Amino acid sequence: MTTRPEISLAQRKRQLVASELTEAALQLFARRGFDAVTVDEIATAVGVSKRTFFRYFASKDDVVVQFLAGMGADMRAGLAARPAGESPSEALLHAVSVPLAACGDHAERVLPVVRLILRTTSLLARFLEHQAQWREDLAVELGTRLGRDPDSDLYPRLAAGMALTAYDAVLRRWSAGTDPRVAADPTALIGEAFAVLAPALDAPAPSAP
Repeated sequence: MTTRPEISLAQRKRQLVASELTEAALQLFARRGFDAVTVDEIATAVGVSKRTFFRYFASKDDVVVQFLAGMGADMRAGLAARPAGESPSEALLHAVSVPLAACGDHAERVLPVVRLILRTTSLLARFLEHQAQWREDLAVELGTRLGRDPDSDLYPRLAAGMALTAYDAVLRRWSAGTDPRVAADPTALIGEAFAVLAPALDAPAPSAP
């Protein structure tokens, strides 16, 4: 037996339509540019009406925002799942590697979307907004793991910020290639980045004055 709540047929249908709209929108954006694609075209690609699109998303931007929100949720969940005794550098490395591994596993589909976000001014602004929230979420999670309050201790936010700086640098390096089939492995790149960060992340906490 399972205690997991049953998902109704209507809920499954909504999830399916939302996923199809997201996939169609992201691929259209990647091929033609964000500004050139209309909501009508996204809806037509999935075989639904424009009115149906707006039942799921408030705007074209909202499609990308939800894509980014998923990345942040994966990071926090990844950090929460790490063993309690693991060093901060190892825990944070594995946390930020979760969405990067997904990017690498689906490079031909995801790489054009990452490039789109990094090269479209309005989408890059939303990406940076989300990174600020991710930093707060990771700081809170890290503080809980270490027993260090982010409101009174600099370390959790500094460590989360360092991890996300590495994440951002890897995404930019990964997206700089021209062929997704030969693009650098983002998980290998984040490993290189954390080799640089680990000594600072794992340094003993300074003694209280």
